[in-house]
Amino acid sequence: MTGIRRLEPFTLPLDIDGTQLRIAGLRRDGDGPPLVFLHGFGSTKEDYADVVQQAALDDRPVIAYDAPGCGRSTASNYRALSIPFLVRTAELVLQAHRVERFDLIGHSMGGLTALLLADNDPDRVTHFIDIEGNVAPEDCFLSRQIIDHPAPDADTFMERFIERVSASRYYGSALYASTLAFKVRADVVQPIFASMVDLSDNAGLLTRFLALPMPRMLMYGEQNATLSYLPAMSQVDGVELAEIPDCGHFPMYSNPVAMWQHVTRFLESGR
Repeated sequence: MTGIRRLEPFTLPLDIDGTQLRIAGLRRDGDGPPLVFLHGFGSTKEDYADVVQQAALDDRPVIAYDAPGCGRSTASNYRALSIPFLVRTAELVLQAHRVERFDLIGHSMGGLTALLLADNDPDRVTHFIDIEGNVAPEDCFLSRQIIDHPAPDADTFMERFIERVSASRYYGSALYASTLAFKVRADVVQPIFASMVDLSDNAGLLTRFLALPMPRMLMYGEQNATLSYLPAMSQVDGVELAEIPDCGHFPMYSNPVAMWQHVTRFLESGR
């Protein structure tokens, strides 16, 4: 294959309320609104590196980065992390790269972060793709384990969490679990998961998602097609549902071809 426009690494120091961050990311220049990718819990920016393989998006700018405590991004105080903290991180990354308007794609934890980011300033977001992101309490099948399966310390919880996820019957779970210990610091699990559960239970996320003004796609795996809110959401103007076959929570692992086809078509349809 010729003509691939590669992503270039960047590092960005940030300070959020006294917590020092060093953000590791990937980016490229281009034309039009940047594609801003936010990964899920225990994943990294590389979940989206195959954007370079999408010929229809080859001219687009790209920003993807590791959330604090994931991949190569670090924080001086991991206990300070929460979803609102990750939203602020995203805002500062966009500010550092002088991004005004952008297309937003987030998976799981990144989908929830993206939802709050878009809700804070909806006029900046041109398209929003939420991939298995939290919009209701039932979406906390991973994060609610911090409540349902307490452990005496962070390392023990992480070890047992990996064992449970690895044994799951859902597509991609064993692959995801196999790298968790290398991709996320154990100390970030409790504050992030607790924040995800609290927001999913109490913050009216579905109402906020449906009220957003930009074109929205909610992508979900075939194994999650029984989510209670999908039938009503399918009737809402401006919301497109994308069911990925042979897939659970991780389309980028289980069926990346279908995932990228939906992402590319949706983004290109609005150009």
